[in-house]
Amino acid sequence: MDDYRDDTYGERIAGVYDDWYDEYDEATLSTLLELAQGGRALELGIGTGRLALPLQESGIKVEGIDSSQAMIDRLRRKPGGDRITVVMGDFADVAVEGRCDLIYVLVNTFYGLLTQEEQLRCFHNIAQHLNPQGSFVIEAFVPDLGRFTKHQTVKVDCISEDELHLEVSRHDPVAQQIMAQQVVLTEQGIRLYPVKLRYAWPTELDLMARLAGLRLSHRWGNWSKGAFSENSTVHISVYEHAQQE
Repeated sequence: MDDYRDDTYGERIAGVYDDWYDEYDEATLSTLLELAQGGRALELGIGTGRLALPLQESGIKVEGIDSSQAMIDRLRRKPGGDRITVVMGDFADVAVEGRCDLIYVLVNTFYGLLTQEEQLRCFHNIAQHLNPQGSFVIEAFVPDLGRFTKHQTVKVDCISEDELHLEVSRHDPVAQQIMAQQVVLTEQGIRLYPVKLRYAWPTELDLMARLAGLRLSHRWGNWSKGAFSENSTVHISVYEHAQQE
């Protein structure tokens, strides 16, 4: 994937994203509303606004950052999408004015920053844009390296009479990167949806936070604030300023 860029995932998947990922846990919305404290919220990798729009409808001022024009165009065509301010660019740079009460990045999107340096830079910039009592929230998978055989895997996601969805991936343990293709096979042809991620362990994220002047305040195993344990496959991690101003 030598030609993979910041906007590659969004530009390729924008046309089917809302069909594939149209649902969300209501507990996600209620927890984000609680953390926003009625103030200003910023979504990193806002995409088509799957969560940003219902959050805005609940009375929160929501803004966003995204690198894909195709995803932003989808957001703009939805009711209320024209009222959300979106900055085009790499969300590691958090290019917004002022401070926010809530900054959040969902569904593994933080892993779209492909080096540890980018991820650490993102933490530092978030610390500069987070209000003294604000929260930074990451939702991400817990790495499961056991799913790879010889650093690769093939998985069937969906199969029907007319369509087959495969996920084909390779793992680079040195760079902590996963390169994958979502492959859709139909009688009309083949569609490829590439994605490239740089995963981080929860403890590594905690260290990045500390280096940026933040600290872990909560870690849950789901959006209903269930306990995070050795069996958790995802984590919702909430960070705050280490020194409350």
